[in-house]
Amino acid sequence: MGALVVICVAFLAGSFPTGIVLGRLATGRDIRTVGSGNFGAANVARAAGLKVGVAVALLDVLKGLLPVLLGARLGLGHSALALTALAAVLGHDFSIFVGFRGGKGVATSFGVALMLAPPASLVAGAAWLAVLGVWGYTSLASLLALALLPLLMGVTGQPPAYVVLASILFVLGWGKHWENIIRLAYGRESGFKSRRAANGR
Repeated sequence: MGALVVICVAFLAGSFPTGIVLGRLATGRDIRTVGSGNFGAANVARAAGLKVGVAVALLDVLKGLLPVLLGARLGLGHSALALTALAAVLGHDFSIFVGFRGGKGVATSFGVALMLAPPASLVAGAAWLAVLGVWGYTSLASLLALALLPLLMGVTGQPPAYVVLASILFVLGWGKHWENIIRLAYGRESGFKSRRAANGR
């Protein structure tokens, strides 16, 4: 029963629409009507500024990290913790507060991974930063980090439940990024570097 309660709490925490709330506070607008329409950190940063976008990202990380921390403190096993982590990401991806729509789950996935397997998640995070710095695409950085996470979980000796979780997060994340994948394939994706160049003209 304790594990089920924690899993439900994780889903509710993940469902909190951070980007919509902070975006409206910062701009007075519904962030879903701006830019890509997504209410993740990247679109919030485009619409409301980098500081607000970073705040959304950090809170989305905490939406994943804190429920898993709660489960760990209550002594849940590896499988229950993996389900708790998955529930938090599913809550973010399919929020009950906005008609089961949601963000792409990257920051929340990083939050749960950071709690479960810090070395693997930090390497994935470093890869995310490197790709963003070189190519300027948050989507490409996220896709690579999500793809690396199951491998990193395996090579760092994490429990099988965590490797399975990372594989599910990879599939979920790539599914949520399908439009970005198409734009990247056709060279139509908008990146931070291209936006800076456009703003400088």
